Amino acid sequence: MDRRQFLAASAAAPVTMAANRAFGANDTIRVAVLGVNGRGQSHLDGFEPLENVEIAAIVDPDLAVANRRAAEFESKRGRRVKVLQDMRRVFEDKDIDVVSIATPNHWHALASIWACQAGKDVYVEKPGTHSIAEGRSMIAAAHKYKRIVQHGVQLRSSEAIQEAVQKLREGVIGNVYMARATIFKWRPRLENFPNEEPPKTLDYDLWVGPGKWRPYSKNHVHYNWHWTWDFGNGEIGNQGVHELDMLQWGLGVKLPTKVAAMGGKYLWRDHRETPEVLTALCDFEKEKKYAEIAVRFWCTNTEADNTTNGNLFYGSEGYLAINGYTKYSVFLGPKRTPGPTGSSPANHYENFIKAVRSRKVEDQNGPVETAHYSSALAHVANVAFRRGSALQFNPDTELFVGDQEANSLLAGTYRRGFTVPAPDKV
Repeated sequence: MDRRQFLAASAAAPVTMAANRAFGANDTIRVAVLGVNGRGQSHLDGFEPLENVEIAAIVDPDLAVANRRAAEFESKRGRRVKVLQDMRRVFEDKDIDVVSIATPNHWHALASIWACQAGKDVYVEKPGTHSIAEGRSMIAAAHKYKRIVQHGVQLRSSEAIQEAVQKLREGVIGNVYMARATIFKWRPRLENFPNEEPPKTLDYDLWVGPGKWRPYSKNHVHYNWHWTWDFGNGEIGNQGVHELDMLQWGLGVKLPTKVAAMGGKYLWRDHRETPEVLTALCDFEKEKKYAEIAVRFWCTNTEADNTTNGNLFYGSEGYLAINGYTKYSVFLGPKRTPGPTGSSPANHYENFIKAVRSRKVEDQNGPVETAHYSSALAHVANVAFRRGSALQFNPDTELFVGDQEANSLLAGTYRRGFTVPAPDKV
């Protein structure tokens, strides 16, 4: 058995679940951060300053990245933390209470499920899943093992944004019938790289994990995996999940009954597989709501109150603009007369820790269900784009109606030892 086969086989080994632990206000919660090349750095900075919370381990399949972050952490915090290459060592460690997941998208669901099985609470980056089917398994695992699983959509923990949603419910802009998500992130042309041998510091087999095997290339390691279907979900499933989560929250909807999407690559001839420009239209027939989702790169105008990444909600009496994760503004009538406005920080890590201590999912602002539905909306739009047609979708079964090819894109295919289990098998 070669090393890759050995690792794949060992990945399937069962994880013993730790007993539920109750945390008092003065008990220290120990956190391991998985994936520290990108967003994981924000996780380190988000958890460590919290009272009675400490970073206990930094984990990355590339030890060069992990050791660099550990050195930066020690220089900044004056404390050395454990460095690990394999996340499975974290699940075995009974001294770790929380796993914070900032890996590539294709690892989010499986890492979350393994953590739940090991008795760890989970903070998982957006999108919570790489495919729709994974979301149902994550929900099942969180419920079965009574874990707190928080989705990393920070705007849910801004008091100003909470206030904005409450005002929508109270009718500040009248009857809300439509929303527009704007996802205008500055993204440059990608440089093309050849396939090559991975660096000695990287366990590339572990990096691929549940994803489809591809030869190593800087085209997707470490950041540009976002633009490959096997590892990422494009910009709508990257920055866009924040806006899709806000769209669902503000409209009071989950998944659409009709979806159409069009777009493509118009700027650069590079290796990006996902679209540079994407427009998706969603009809939520049961709730009588409609949504537009707009993705574009590079130079762009702003929309409504300086919104480039945000949301617009339209009502019979005006519109409400969400700017980023922390600010909202209201404009009323045909003259766009300024109405209520608000701004406040998004204390999402604090909210998660509060729920970890209380063991109450109702304390969470971003529970596991939001991870499923906001990610699923991105997946549905991506499938419509890849199929090149308007599609009927059943929100109850979470399947497309009469389109087996589209439905084949709703679940992943996994390598031996890295299978995301079905909901009844978690």
